[in-house]
Amino acid sequence: MPLIALRLPLIVALLAGCMSLAGCDRETRAPAQPPSTSASAVAEGDFVGKIDPSHKGAALPKAVVTDPAGARLDIESLKGKPVLINLWATWCAPCVKELPTLNALAGQKTGGIAVVTVSQDMAQPDKVAGVITSHHYDHLHAWMDPQNTLAFFYNSGELPTSVLYDAQGREVWRMVGAHDWSGADSAALIAPALH
Repeated sequence: MPLIALRLPLIVALLAGCMSLAGCDRETRAPAQPPSTSASAVAEGDFVGKIDPSHKGAALPKAVVTDPAGARLDIESLKGKPVLINLWATWCAPCVKELPTLNALAGQKTGGIAVVTVSQDMAQPDKVAGVITSHHYDHLHAWMDPQNTLAFFYNSGELPTSVLYDAQGREVWRMVGAHDWSGADSAALIAPALH
């Protein structure tokens, strides 16, 4: 009997043991992205994340985003008005659920806050533009950041991430997680940027 035939059951047993250990290890890891919120939780205005004021006073980043047609937006040029920058992606369910409320916020003329949604999708301009146009988000623009410059700047490994700036271009707070921007608490959240 060949030597390999005698060792085959031992090899199979070792591989099976390693695979079972790998499966146990996988369960102990934290998820790569926060779990999606239910539609009812978002509708009630519940936070998935929380407000992080630890970067308060930081300046607008030096970054340029583009749209599928090649238009460019220098983020620093937004200084002079309050702005909410939202990082999202087409593959992020909480991000997509949040877009209608961001569109509603952008459509409000009171307070003069600019809402800038920036997709973190890489090399998929048609997909990003399709989400914005197919849902008739008339107050949002299909800005893209294919190099993820803003995600690196904000050191955000999770989406959606929203960052509020005042008119002087100073950060007020950051929020990781979806939020109902048409909810009653949103006015209070945004108020510090309007003064």
